[in-house]
Amino acid sequence: MNRLLWRELQRDDDSAEEALWVLNPDLAAYGPLLPSGLRVVLPDLEQRRSQARQVVTAWD
Repeated sequence: MNRLLWRELQRDDDSAEEALWVLNPDLAAYGPLLPSGLRVVLPDLEQRRSQARQVVTAWD
């Protein structure tokens, strides 16, 4: 499911995955490979803002 979320929403975090399972509770029955033509409802999520990270080296 993470690959589907990333491809469609550019997110694969826990909250996105949880929202997907809430909207599609029967997906687990299909296992890791989804059949062709299966309709999956994607959650309407806000894009995560990339957080600025401070780079730290071993010498700081």
